[in-house]
Amino acid sequence: MSHTSHKRPALIEKRYVLPFILITTLFALWGFANDITNPMVAAFKDVMEISTAQASLVQFAFYGGYATMAIPAALFIRRSSYKSGILLGLGLYAAGAFLFIPAAMQQSFAFFCVSLYVLTFGLAFLETTANPYILSLGDKETSTRRLNMAQAFNPVGSLSGMAIASFVVLPNLLSDVRDSAGNLVFNTLDASEKAAIRTHDLAVIRDPYVAIGLVVLVMFVIIALVRMPRTDQRGEKVDAGATLRHLWHNHPYRWGVLTQMFYVAAQIMVWTFIIQYAGNLGINKATAQLYNIVAMSLALGFRFVGTYMMKYVRPAVLLAVFGVCAALCTLATILVEGMVGLYFLVAISAFMSIMFPSIYGIALEKVDERDTSLGAAFLVMAIVGGALMPPLQGAIIDLETVWGMPAVNASFILPLVCFVIVACYGAYTTGFEKKIR
Repeated sequence: MSHTSHKRPALIEKRYVLPFILITTLFALWGFANDITNPMVAAFKDVMEISTAQASLVQFAFYGGYATMAIPAALFIRRSSYKSGILLGLGLYAAGAFLFIPAAMQQSFAFFCVSLYVLTFGLAFLETTANPYILSLGDKETSTRRLNMAQAFNPVGSLSGMAIASFVVLPNLLSDVRDSAGNLVFNTLDASEKAAIRTHDLAVIRDPYVAIGLVVLVMFVIIALVRMPRTDQRGEKVDAGATLRHLWHNHPYRWGVLTQMFYVAAQIMVWTFIIQYAGNLGINKATAQLYNIVAMSLALGFRFVGTYMMKYVRPAVLLAVFGVCAALCTLATILVEGMVGLYFLVAISAFMSIMFPSIYGIALEKVDERDTSLGAAFLVMAIVGGALMPPLQGAIIDLETVWGMPAVNASFILPLVCFVIVACYGAYTTGFEKKIR
């Protein structure tokens, strides 16, 4: 007696294991850059003696690089290969990191912003390339799970960046030394004393970027030497106009790009301004950054939990549920003052864990293979949300008091709106239909 049974496709086929591992390391590399940069907003604010809104231009420069280079990256990849895009991305990443050396010498905040801008040219190439490449390394049925698995290593890099910020950068900033009353000593010093401290602190900020630049160069050599499978049809002449029309009429994709923009904005706001929220409670930067590490640890742990749950629950359903939970935690962050509010702020990260790769995978699920590279580029370009909204939140925080509550609490109305949009997208793409695989 014979019978046939449906065999689930492998998450990662044996022939793709090595490329998957190598490409997955890239997720950690850009995670490091993302999350060592977030606390620099607070660091630059004090050492450069600028407002929170001005210091938030760090994020504008960082995520503005994504917006600038995502489309050129996609066009380059269409004419070349995923491997070429990865190598160019690594080269630009290293170049931006090494620009921190002259930026520190010049003691120019604008130069630091330019360095980050160039660095994220590289990250735009890496994300535009690595995300669709991971999706293509195997069966389409398992593509969103596979991307969630690869993206699970993004928080590993993020945690490394946060750890360096917490234990190497922030504790060694002389501009953050406080007196017994909790006031910054730096503000009471004369110009020559401030100049000496500024030279010291900018060198402390510079060194981790130079170190990661060297690591990136090593990865460049390794990937250059390893043969990577071509899973795409590069070199084809594709009508860009037709591709744009296809993408525009693909509603899950179109709304996915918009949702991704709001999600990234929420993510960056939550992880950037934990320090300010904690600072409002009298907690110093180095200690406040420890709460960021806890938040990222939650994101890492729940990414694996979420990936496992997707074996049984549709990604869109899980996205909707996690979006609602994140919105509720954000609401509590706004309304509940003190340490409990900070705990809710940290808890948001658990529910952000699956959002980026899930939105990405859902949006591209029904996109034709010929349109994938440009489709991926717009999703990476949507990271510009991280450039636009943090300065607005910083401006709110500078008000000190809003609606009779601390301005830092009220400022989280912005990520609240973003999470509501994420939840709506999850609901839209599934109709909350219960589907057990």
